[in-house]
Amino acid sequence: MEINLNADMGESFGRYVLGNDEALMPLVATVHVACGYHAADPGTMARSVRLAKQHGVELGAHISYPDFAGFGRRRMELTEDEVFEISVYQIGALLGFCRAEGMRLNHVKPHGQLYLTAVHDPATARGIVRAVKAVDSDLMLIMAGEMVARECKATGD
Repeated sequence: MEINLNADMGESFGRYVLGNDEALMPLVATVHVACGYHAADPGTMARSVRLAKQHGVELGAHISYPDFAGFGRRRMELTEDEVFEISVYQIGALLGFCRAEGMRLNHVKPHGQLYLTAVHDPATARGIVRAVKAVDSDLMLIMAGEMVARECKATGD
C-alpha cells in the first residue's frame, strides 16, 4: 500500500511566517501551494517551489477566492467567468514559478470556500473546470462531489 501524505503550504506573506514549510516538506509527497489570493506572495510562492524541488515533492496550485483578509473562507458571489478568470490567474502564477525552476505543476486543488461552493454550485464548478482545462488539460483537479464530476464529464474528462 502507498500513502500520499499531502499538505497545504506556502501560506506566509512578507514578514509574516505561517506554518513551518521547511520542517514539513521532507515528510510529504505532495503540496498544494497558495497562489496569492488567500495567502502567499510572489516570494513565498518562489520559495515554496524551490523547496518542493529540493525535496522531490509533487506540486499543486491551491487556488481560492480573492479573500486575503478572510483567508479564502468567505463566500463570494462570482459569475462563472469570474471564477474562471481568478482560477486561470492563480494557476498561471504558480505555473510560471514552476517553469522558472524546471518543475512540473501536477494539479489544482481549490481552497476553503471556493472548494465548498463548487461542490454545490454548477457555475463555480464549471468556472474551475474550464480554467484547469484552459491552462493545461493534463493538470489533475483534486475535488470531490457530483457537481464537479458532472462538469468534468461535460468537458470530456
